[in-house]
Amino acid sequence: MTEIETGAGSAVRASAPPRRPLRQLLAASVGNAVEWYDWYAYTFLATHIARQVFPSGSGDSLVPLLSTFAVFAVGFFMRPVGGLLMGAIADRRGRRTALTVTILLMGGSSLLVGLTPAYASVGVLSPVVLVAARLLQGLSVGGEFAASTTFLVESAGPGRRGLFSSFQYVSTTIGQLAASGLAALLVARLSEEAMNGWGWRVPFLLGAVLGLAGFWIRRGAEETLAHRPAEAPRPGLFDALRHHPRASLLIAGITAGGTLAYYTWTSYLPTYAELETGIAKRDALLAGTLSLAFFALLQPVGGLLSDRFGRKPCLLFFGLGFALLVVPLLRALDGSFGSLLLVQGAGMVLLTGFTSVSAAVNAEVFPARVRAAGIGLPYSLTVALFGGTAPYIGTLLKELGRPGLFPWYVAVLCLCSSAVYLRLPERAHEPLDR
Repeated sequence: MTEIETGAGSAVRASAPPRRPLRQLLAASVGNAVEWYDWYAYTFLATHIARQVFPSGSGDSLVPLLSTFAVFAVGFFMRPVGGLLMGAIADRRGRRTALTVTILLMGGSSLLVGLTPAYASVGVLSPVVLVAARLLQGLSVGGEFAASTTFLVESAGPGRRGLFSSFQYVSTTIGQLAASGLAALLVARLSEEAMNGWGWRVPFLLGAVLGLAGFWIRRGAEETLAHRPAEAPRPGLFDALRHHPRASLLIAGITAGGTLAYYTWTSYLPTYAELETGIAKRDALLAGTLSLAFFALLQPVGGLLSDRFGRKPCLLFFGLGFALLVVPLLRALDGSFGSLLLVQGAGMVLLTGFTSVSAAVNAEVFPARVRAAGIGLPYSLTVALFGGTAPYIGTLLKELGRPGLFPWYVAVLCLCSSAVYLRLPERAHEPLDR
């Protein structure tokens, strides 16, 4: 930190990149992995939660599962609120403060899910507790992206913002793989009765412990928000939206195609392949797992390339690549394991052009004073509208007898985002406003 004089004559400490960037990277990545581990564990264990928390006396065996996924959706639409609130905390109180709040919220909500009493024991209180836990999880995940994106990019040294940015999705993918791996292990080792009785609670209780570990690591991180004089006004909750409306719309345009492609390729594609080609569920899940591991390895490569050649070439590689190739790629699925693995792998290469740089691009759009809140609301809202609805739209089009429209939907939205990328100022080699 160095001191500079403002026009009013008061000293302000100008923030430089932290002295221990690897510690900063670890603090953001470990916490982010824990956050997403907890978030995805709910998805993988939804059928077991449904049997314990929701009554099945209606005679329709789908009612409990549908109720469980409805709770999942409630958490998803809490993410914009979390992005706004936690982003405001990050801008007012510091990035590290916001990151410790989000990890404690996620650890607490994970513990709450793990301790949710069965419906048979407490009646309607059971789903009420689960809904409350899922609301807290949504709040935490929405705030996590806003705070950790800002923290990661501000922690990077010169010429390394893209590399640090890429670890946002490295850690997200590690959390997703850990959740799916533990869920698969429990299902393989425990009887159906044990899994429905207590086994499904184990990942959430473990998530609470991991949350404490993440909290401890983050407490030792260095703050990246520049010190402000006591008399300087703190940003209001909607200052970013009020004073930077164009930047807020820009975040939405940057994100729309990317989030739809991301959730299509990382979450929905195995289901899409099952519905369209009849591939065995086991083969679809294995292809999905292998492609996710490949995806995590690609992220630092994409980040480094963006630091050298700029963000726009990477974004256009993704946007135009998906717009041109998503339809032929999905049509290439023929029901074999090999075709699905190749299609997923090719999509992951294209998708890396967006995911590896999105954190850096978002952070470079807003000034430091409102950066976290400025990113949090439009990003989380766009993810909820386009990313979170991808599986539902795909399934709905299948039910309506028009499954072939879904690839075109993805292509058109990626083309729209590409138009935004073309007009995006290139800031990869400019200093970051601090």
